[in-house]
Amino acid sequence: MRAALLSAVLPLALLTACGGDDEAAPARSDTPAAGSSAEDASHPHTDAPVVGGKKLRPGEERVTVAMQEPYTASAPTGVGTDDYRCFLLDPGLEEDKYLTGTQVLPGNPDVVHHVILFEVPPDLVRKAEIFDGVEDGPGWTCFGGTGLTPSAQIDDAPWLAAWAPGGKETVTKPGYGKRLEKGSRIVMQVHYNLLAGTRADVSATQLRLAPVSKQMTPLTTMLLPAPVELPCRPEHADGELCDRDVALADVKERFGEKEGSTADILHLLCGEIDPGAWQSCKRTVKEPMTIHGVAGHMHLLGRQLKIEVNAGTDRARTVLDIPVWDFDQQGGIPIKPVALQPQDTVTVSCRHVQWLRDQLPSFEGQPDRYVVWGEGTTDEMCLGMLQYSRP
Repeated sequence: MRAALLSAVLPLALLTACGGDDEAAPARSDTPAAGSSAEDASHPHTDAPVVGGKKLRPGEERVTVAMQEPYTASAPTGVGTDDYRCFLLDPGLEEDKYLTGTQVLPGNPDVVHHVILFEVPPDLVRKAEIFDGVEDGPGWTCFGGTGLTPSAQIDDAPWLAAWAPGGKETVTKPGYGKRLEKGSRIVMQVHYNLLAGTRADVSATQLRLAPVSKQMTPLTTMLLPAPVELPCRPEHADGELCDRDVALADVKERFGEKEGSTADILHLLCGEIDPGAWQSCKRTVKEPMTIHGVAGHMHLLGRQLKIEVNAGTDRARTVLDIPVWDFDQQGGIPIKPVALQPQDTVTVSCRHVQWLRDQLPSFEGQPDRYVVWGEGTTDEMCLGMLQYSRP
């Protein structure tokens, strides 16, 4: 399974800084605005304060990277209301650095559903440059992940950070960060929601970078996907899309055969699944780890989400509990460190409901459908995320 199939929020952002370093920086920004020239947007800008930004700590700097030119979204397959586009960004790393914070700056928040930043290590830069040159216009189509890595990476995901509704500037607590190698690039994956229009966008991000030192502890992101298998309501069950096979075929038509197959692949990862509002997936820990932060992600039909450690045992512990999901308030939550050993388990559970279709404008005119995992705004996901360090 390809971990990058999964859209979600703020992997690196799970650890927020605390203490006196959080005072606001001067209220100005050098971020290129929509419509700025490619020459301005293609070069990183260093040490740039942001509106409401947190003060830099000793040795840190800010670098701003942005799309090189405006992009106007469209449905790549000719159907659907979603466009995933990957843009290759160069932070100009002349030596190894630790990424200690991010501020994703959506140029057009009305059409930007979410943004995910992926690490591109030096050995993949040339491949990314080829991808970037194949399609007309800036970037390339990338439903799911970047397409640069062929194998599953859910225990050690190449995610750096992201933005989704409710996301703000994020900073790791002192002494933690994600190490970036000299010459690394960044892919900024933008999910455009065409239901909100097709106006041009120039999105950017500010990176907080710190020098490499023995005092820094590397962070890793673990993804916890679970199935979504939500049948139609009984009074709507005669609709064509209420048949799972038909609904899954529709997802594949909109996002491609590979990305549309996630619903079936999750059956292999999570075991036998009974259709219904609640779904879960239990994962077994393979190595010692310490969890520092957690996050969850669903779409518009999501209602509840929970992440538990060693569920069903006398050592059970809930590390994330969202009793009422709010799509417009997504973000990571720092927690008191939780140490896990091999054979411990982590379980993510989600509840989705069909009746929200009757209340949300995004579903206006859309009939009930059997809901499976899908990339679109009106499709669904169930995803937990852990930010952890290795002992």
